[in-house]
Amino acid sequence: MTALLDATDSQMAMLADLVASLEAAEATLSSMHAARDGMLAMAGRLAIDIAREAAHPDQGDMAIRTVAAEIGAAQHLSDRTIERRMAEASWLVEHFPTAWAAQGEGRISGAHARVIVDAGAHLDDAADRRAYAAEAVAIAETETPNRLRRLARRLAERFQERTVTERHRDARELRRVCVKDLDDGMAELGARGPAALVHGMFDRLSQMAHAVKKDNARAARDAGSDGPPADERTVDQLRADLLADLLLTGTPAGHDTTDGLLGEIQARIEVSVPVMSLMGDDLHSSEPSLTGDDGGDSFRHETPPPALLDGTTPIDITTARRLAGSAVGWDRVLTHPISGALLVVDRYRPSEQLRRHLRARDQRCRFPGCGIGARKCDLDHNHAASIGGATTDVNLAAFCRRHHMLKHHSPWHVEQRAGGVLEWTSPTGRSYVDRPPPQNTVTFTESAVPVPF
Repeated sequence: MTALLDATDSQMAMLADLVASLEAAEATLSSMHAARDGMLAMAGRLAIDIAREAAHPDQGDMAIRTVAAEIGAAQHLSDRTIERRMAEASWLVEHFPTAWAAQGEGRISGAHARVIVDAGAHLDDAADRRAYAAEAVAIAETETPNRLRRLARRLAERFQERTVTERHRDARELRRVCVKDLDDGMAELGARGPAALVHGMFDRLSQMAHAVKKDNARAARDAGSDGPPADERTVDQLRADLLADLLLTGTPAGHDTTDGLLGEIQARIEVSVPVMSLMGDDLHSSEPSLTGDDGGDSFRHETPPPALLDGTTPIDITTARRLAGSAVGWDRVLTHPISGALLVVDRYRPSEQLRRHLRARDQRCRFPGCGIGARKCDLDHNHAASIGGATTDVNLAAFCRRHHMLKHHSPWHVEQRAGGVLEWTSPTGRSYVDRPPPQNTVTFTESAVPVPF
């Protein structure tokens, strides 16, 4: 059955009107939320001004509490809730005014603004924050908050004063395991540690859970009605049971060093790292940026982009080097030196080259707004192979199972343009363009002034 094909013209017109009305309503809500943030920030500033003029010894803490209590009582909300909202609003309005203005104009939502603020929260320099926010807002206007999150984190790395390797060395000191008691006799075990290890641990548990589920289902089919009842545990339940089994009955193998632990990873994790980062210095780069300051004689030194875990999480270059050095094979992603666009993917041991190329190009499901990783997606022919569609990169794209089914069983239509750009047409005739995410690579621009070497 193909959804909506039986809809009448009047029903389709009503759907189009609803979509347009909801779009306008969402823009209005974003503007109102921005206005509320502006007033909350003004309330916080007023409290500080009152405390400063009266020379309060607590630097305005009691004045802020008093103002928050006044607003909370009027809105039937906790004064702690209002105080938290005042702090968040002040941070947005004062440190990221570009994002706040874009939200006020209805160009981005409050969720987009929060992602921009969270990713850039550690940028101390005001000029860096402005430059970062301007680029992040431009991305936010065409992406969902979920997709924006990974791009904003990558973007913010360009403006960090300390490299991810330096910050990772400090952050490793905070690794820990904690327990949180829950209701109904339950508790929650949490672990904080290096991203490559944590993702590897989770993926290994996932592989084991799927294998156990598959084996138990096969055993139940073979045994028939005379055998034990089928294992009805979900994958989440199996992960939890396997984790408990490994921790309670396993014996530590003595892999207590970073090299040993990384060498034990048998899970599937994907790390992308520019070759210049792989070859460069851990702490800083001696190579100058090829982009000079406009009209000046100085130039800015920039570190190459960090390594990315599954295309989203920056990791330190030392970990990336160890993983690259121990890998049995790795993909080489060739990009354009100016635009950064993907050109080709090959491997020193060629195998499934086209699949690797598409995973590297698409990085995630190519339906607008979806962020499912490409390695979890289906590769689908735009023009079906059954009617002569070619099995090439210009006719294939990664779709998660949900949107793969939507493409084939609804009036949604997609055409692939040059450069891997997908143009989707909705049942109401709206057009949505989805571009491949930018590659994690180094690009070059002409310098405005001569760069000494």
